[in-house]
Amino acid sequence: MSVTVRVPPVFRTMTGGQTQVPVEGSTVQEVLTNLDAAHQGFSAKLLDDEGNLVRYVNVFVDDDDVRFLDGLSTPVPDGATVSIMQAVAGG
Repeated sequence: MSVTVRVPPVFRTMTGGQTQVPVEGSTVQEVLTNLDAAHQGFSAKLLDDEGNLVRYVNVFVDDDDVRFLDGLSTPVPDGATVSIMQAVAGG
């Protein structure tokens, strides 16, 4: 299934400056694996040593945060947009 991944500015050096890249995958895990295969370095930035999302990065399928769905197993429908966003903290 073809989806669009929206890439935040901090990670655009890995995509040659592209703000969006097409990727295949039917789950968030597959999308991220294929994103890393096409643009090396994403897995190291997005996943911890156990293969879970790092806490300072949020991933959305369309408008839904995958942490409140099925995490990396969240289904990604054909044509969906997967957005990678840095978490914002502070006070």
